Amino acid sequence: MKKVLVVLLLIFVNQLIAQKNEPVATGNYVLVIHGGAGTILKSQMTPQREEVYMNALKKALRIGYSILKNGGTAIDAVEATVRVMEDDPLFNAGKGAVFTNEGKIELDAAIMNGADLTAGAVAGVTTIKNPVSAARAVMEKSNHVMMIGGGAEKFAKTVGLEIVDPSYFFTDDRWNGLLKAKMEDSLKQNIYRDSTKRSFYQFNNKDDKFGTVGAVALDQSGHLAAATSTGGMTNKKFGRVGDVPIIGAGTYANNYCAVSCTGYGEYFIRLVMAKSVADLIELKNLSLKEAANIMIMKKLPALGGDGGLIAVDKNGNFTMPFNTTGMYRGYIKADGGMEVKIYKD
Repeated sequence: MKKVLVVLLLIFVNQLIAQKNEPVATGNYVLVIHGGAGTILKSQMTPQREEVYMNALKKALRIGYSILKNGGTAIDAVEATVRVMEDDPLFNAGKGAVFTNEGKIELDAAIMNGADLTAGAVAGVTTIKNPVSAARAVMEKSNHVMMIGGGAEKFAKTVGLEIVDPSYFFTDDRWNGLLKAKMEDSLKQNIYRDSTKRSFYQFNNKDDKFGTVGAVALDQSGHLAAATSTGGMTNKKFGRVGDVPIIGAGTYANNYCAVSCTGYGEYFIRLVMAKSVADLIELKNLSLKEAANIMIMKKLPALGGDGGLIAVDKNGNFTMPFNTTGMYRGYIKADGGMEVKIYKD
C-alpha cells in the first residue's frame, strides 16, 4: 500500500512540474531583434547612416509585430522578421552577407520552436535567397535538423523556396571589406616575418568580422521561438561554419526562453551559449537577465570572445546584453511600444 501511495505521489508531483513548464496563454507578446554586434562607434557613423540602420530595424520589428498582434505564432514572427533583414544589404545575412576568402558568399541560418523543441538549420548555402526559410523547411518538411551546401540547396528547391544566382548577394561594401581584410592579412604576414617589428604592430580585427541577424519572440499563446541568420566572417576559409546553425550554440528555444546570438562564433560554440542561458534559467532558477549576463559578460570574455545575444522568457521579460562597443538591436511590446538602439547606453 505504501508503495502505491509513493508512486501516486510521484505521478502527482511530475504532473505539477509538467504543468508549471507548460506555456500559458496570457495575451502578452513581445519581439526582440538584433542585427549584429561588434566595433560600432558613434564617432564613425554619420547621422544619415545611423538613421538608415534605425529605420531598417524598425521595419523588421513592424513585420513581426503585425503577425503577433493578429494572433500569429512566434515561429511565424521570427521567420518573417529575419527574412526582412536577410533582404536588406545593411546586414551580414542574405543580400548583405560578407565574402569568403575565395570571394564567395556562404550563408548559415537556424530556427527553433520552443513549443515542441523542433529545429532546423542550413549551413554553407550559396543560392537560397532566404536561408532562414530553408532552415524552417528542414525543420518542418524533413526528418533532419541540419543540411549543408549543395544538398541543402537541392532540398530547398524541391520544397519550392526561391533560388537565386550567387551574384544576387553581391554588394560593393562587402566586397571592399574582403579586399581590406586580405590586405591586412598580407601586411600581418609580412610584419610577422620581421620579428623586429612585431612589437610595433598588433592586429585585432575580429570585431570587424561580426555580423548576424536574429529574432526571438513570445506569442499570445505563450510559445517561444528563435531564428538567426548570417554570412559568417569576412575572409573565412576552408568551409568555416560558426555558431548560428548549431542548435544550442547560436540559436535555441524551449518553454523557458528563446535566444539568438551574435559574435565570434567559435567561442559561442565552445560555450554552447544559447542552451547555457536556457539551462541557467531552468536548472539554477536564475532570471533571464542574470543568466544572459553570466554568459555574455563573464563566461564569454573569460575565453577571449566578444559578442552579444537577445533573449525573451516565457513571462515576456527580455534582455539584450553585449560586450562589444555596439550591437544593432531593438524590441517591440504588445502595446506597440518600440525602441531600437545601436550603441552602449
